[in-house]
Amino acid sequence: MLSATAFAVAGIRGDVNSDLRVNVSDVSTLINKILGISEIDDEIADVNGDGRVNVSDVTDLINRILNGIVEKTGYDYVWDYDAKQLPELHIEVSVAEWNRLLTLYDANHQTKQYIMAKRATFIKDGQETVIDSIGLRLKGNTSRRRPEGWGGGWLHMTDNADWHHVHFGINLRKYVKDDEHTIQGVRKLHLKWFKDDPAYMREMYCYDLFRRYGVWTAADDVYCRLWLHVESDSTEAYYGVYEMIEPVDENFLKRRKDEAHFGTAKGNLWKCKYANGMANLNNPYNGDFWYDDDSDDNHTYSLETNTKRFENAKAQLVDFMLKLNGKSDESFYQWIHEVCDVDFLLKTYAVSVAVGQWDDYWNNGNNYYLYFTTEDIYDYKFYLIPYDYDNTLGTTNNCGVQTDAGRHDPLNWGLSGNRLIQRLLVFDDLRAKYIAYLKDIVDEANGLLHYDASKARIEAWQQRIAPYVANDTGEDMEIKDEPAGWGNHDEYRLLEDGMNNFFRVHTATINALP
Repeated sequence: MLSATAFAVAGIRGDVNSDLRVNVSDVSTLINKILGISEIDDEIADVNGDGRVNVSDVTDLINRILNGIVEKTGYDYVWDYDAKQLPELHIEVSVAEWNRLLTLYDANHQTKQYIMAKRATFIKDGQETVIDSIGLRLKGNTSRRRPEGWGGGWLHMTDNADWHHVHFGINLRKYVKDDEHTIQGVRKLHLKWFKDDPAYMREMYCYDLFRRYGVWTAADDVYCRLWLHVESDSTEAYYGVYEMIEPVDENFLKRRKDEAHFGTAKGNLWKCKYANGMANLNNPYNGDFWYDDDSDDNHTYSLETNTKRFENAKAQLVDFMLKLNGKSDESFYQWIHEVCDVDFLLKTYAVSVAVGQWDDYWNNGNNYYLYFTTEDIYDYKFYLIPYDYDNTLGTTNNCGVQTDAGRHDPLNWGLSGNRLIQRLLVFDDLRAKYIAYLKDIVDEANGLLHYDASKARIEAWQQRIAPYVANDTGEDMEIKDEPAGWGNHDEYRLLEDGMNNFFRVHTATINALP
């Protein structure tokens, strides 16, 4: 039998590389352990529990995987695309802590401060996980708002609350840092309502498309149902259908630390957004750099890992910016291939442009992460990680150089000052690859962005969630084939065929490229 200590360390029998999954990468890691190439605790490597680490553990692990003995665990358990029912999340909070959250919001609408919720109950396919003393906070940038009532100073109205959809962040280990304060190793959840998406599926579609096209830097996400109970109320409030998203953080990196992905989880991760100016990577000396210090401050470039070595991480990012903007074309071409998987970056950006993401790095200096795989200022690989894809698929706006994301030229997608992708497309070979990826994505034979395949996926998602959309906020009570109401092209549709179908329009735009 595997000891209790081993389960506490590994979390899941067979999860040798500690990425909260059991698959062929664990076999490779275990073989390297036996060969003396990698250092892993013996208790974790002893898969069959016989007190020794040898080839029999490899055989046991392979048999478990091939025979389907391994149940979905860890991240695969929480973000399970094959779950029989939508997972449920029930949050219980005291009146005092809920009122503190409302007061924090009134003091600063961008507050990032946590309150302590009494417990969270996660229910999936009849299995219940209860975790007490969890962290609960509001999330969102321009979308952040009050979860109850509108006016400042309005505290909880027992059994008569004016509920509102908001984005929530949950940190299960915020206050009690032990292995029991996780859902099979999962520590954090991002819960997002469908603020800009009457169709209830735009971001789901985009992350799914990234994954289908092999862009493994996309976060996992699934639908869930959310309840909130403020203790003085006689019943819990049903908040409706939410999107449950994998946070981009240290655990995100650890899940992708093998050689086929990042290769390491110890590098510098930056969250980049339009805060005190654009995150356009072209202002190294006057840029707004800081680190995640649990304050309410917003920064354009926020270091999420290795925060105790902020100055070194900043020096790395500044040097990156200087080279990105200052090198000659010939020198840039050589350098970018040294520090980047250029094909993968072009593939990532092709998916982003294919779904009509205009609120991005290139056009708006917004909504992405940068990960540098080492802390060395000069020697690293960097990755652009896609993030926040609700303003897509026909939700378009007058922003940057764009007025219509369906018809805008994919070769000149954004501002000339946001140079990373623009510089790549100067070169004939890289431009040709980018165009080839775009056309590959819209090719009917591949079943990706083409109208027929897209319609089938969207209808399946909507049918799955339709019975659960009505909720106690009274908001967003109907699934509609429309873009966000504030957009400048309200004619776009996704399921209705014809001249205003976004998939048809954007496919034609892409196929018209030389």
